[in-house]
Amino acid sequence: MKIRKDDTVIVIAGKDKGKTGKVLSAFPKESKVIVSGINTMKRHRKANRSGGKGQTVEVTLPIHVSNVSILDPQAKKATRVGRKVVGEKIVRVAKKSGTTL
Repeated sequence: MKIRKDDTVIVIAGKDKGKTGKVLSAFPKESKVIVSGINTMKRHRKANRSGGKGQTVEVTLPIHVSNVSILDPQAKKATRVGRKVVGEKIVRVAKKSGTTL
């Protein structure tokens, strides 16, 4: 999986297509990521004590990795991720502009 935590991604498919956000967490085993402000759902919470009030909470759900793409820092468009050896380290680069991620 080439998308990691703190990457800026753009949604390329689904109900939130075209929106951008930051990856909050990644789940490589399930091939899913949680992106801030993307794929949100309202959950109704029951009151936790008698006489208390219940509430409606907005929860961010995971989205499949195939539905998001890395946002190129220069072009501000979706790009693929490549790898490049710089010195002794392997760094991730954007395929469109060649900038390091």
